[in-house]
Amino acid sequence: MNNGSRHARRGALAAGAVFAAALACAGPSRQHKVGLNAKLASRDFAGAARQLEESRGIEYRDKDSVLFWLDSAAVLHDAGRFSESDLVLDRAEQRLDELYTQSVSKAAGTFLLNDAADDYRGDPHERSLLHVLRALNYAYLGRTDEAMVEARKVSAFLDELSAKTGTKLAYRDDAFAQYLSALFFEDGGRLDDARISYQAAHAAYGGYSSAFGTPEPAFDLGAPAPDDGEVVFLHYAGVAPRRQSRTIQVAWNDAIAVVRSSGGDDDNEKVKKALVAGLSQDAITVAFPEHVQDPFQVAGSEIEVSGRRARTQLVEDISAISKRALDDRIAAIRTRAIVRATIKYIVAKLAAEETDRNAGRGWGLLAGIVTRATGAALEIADTRCWSTLPATIRMARVRAPAGKQAVEVRYLSGDGAVVQAETLEVEVKPGKRTYVHVRTAL
Repeated sequence: MNNGSRHARRGALAAGAVFAAALACAGPSRQHKVGLNAKLASRDFAGAARQLEESRGIEYRDKDSVLFWLDSAAVLHDAGRFSESDLVLDRAEQRLDELYTQSVSKAAGTFLLNDAADDYRGDPHERSLLHVLRALNYAYLGRTDEAMVEARKVSAFLDELSAKTGTKLAYRDDAFAQYLSALFFEDGGRLDDARISYQAAHAAYGGYSSAFGTPEPAFDLGAPAPDDGEVVFLHYAGVAPRRQSRTIQVAWNDAIAVVRSSGGDDDNEKVKKALVAGLSQDAITVAFPEHVQDPFQVAGSEIEVSGRRARTQLVEDISAISKRALDDRIAAIRTRAIVRATIKYIVAKLAAEETDRNAGRGWGLLAGIVTRATGAALEIADTRCWSTLPATIRMARVRAPAGKQAVEVRYLSGDGAVVQAETLEVEVKPGKRTYVHVRTAL
């Protein structure tokens, strides 16, 4: 075998190895998310935490470390393991801060692979919810000062986000985070800070109403009795929205062009698109993410405490925010995909021609097939997102007499029918707020 043939063969084998590795580089699989959702629906939070830990290094690679910590933290939060949840969120926050100051050279280096090859940084609303979850962890633990620290952090983040994005993005403030911050500031006696946060929440809900269909909530608590406290009830409803890869292939010859579109993230689809590209001398493959919201049965809820009833109101539509966040960025994502596909097409042409000259026609054909197949296999949309979040967050506020109280919770379908019910026990302190949450993913 001459030197040209040996080089061509080694190149083909190397490209094949890259092709095989590409099949598993897009982050957690749909099967993994389906398994997690099933455990969340049955409130098997311990099982969900085990699944996450066992999937580390398999479903979550080093570049997905932030995503792993976010997914784990939400499950620990729902399990009532608030201190553990906070430790994991702190890791995610520190890593995000490192990535924020990191040189753009690494991102540039992953451009020719795909968007999912870079470290996961999350969408802005996920960073806000990181602080919201940390603040709630502290509130459930009765640590008001730490909850106020997180309130200040999220306010600072949102101020910076608004200054950077202006009116370019629909999500440039978080109404729920601002409203919750106002409650925590009131709890800590910081009434001026609370007033500022209430004003910010009011302004942000004005934008939420038009962008996400979330009107400003109105809670009628009535006049308190001398020893009354308050129950702040949060309902995390539904399963997180997910993103799937949509692939478009354009293959042509002198007479005709064929366009093939496929959705889904399974390995069979990845292999098919790679084979089509490999066998087509003239073909371009692009992939981009699309938003998917899986249905859920429990859409709302109402509570009753000591004879006082309140229906929960939508305060954060995470699914709508996630969809709009993707819509705002999709043009840039598609542009990158097209540029990347064009570069890969040119590289494949040059590789085939160079191998033709050095090793012969047969090796040139093989080099072209492998290079095109590898390029297509590597073209995977970035479908990563915080998958253990709920689709929506709902809130009810009810005054209640001090002491141990039973909170009757009734879960409602979309048409208002009671789906199921349960009773929670809480301790209400006079003049204080008691925070409690439930998670449904049915």
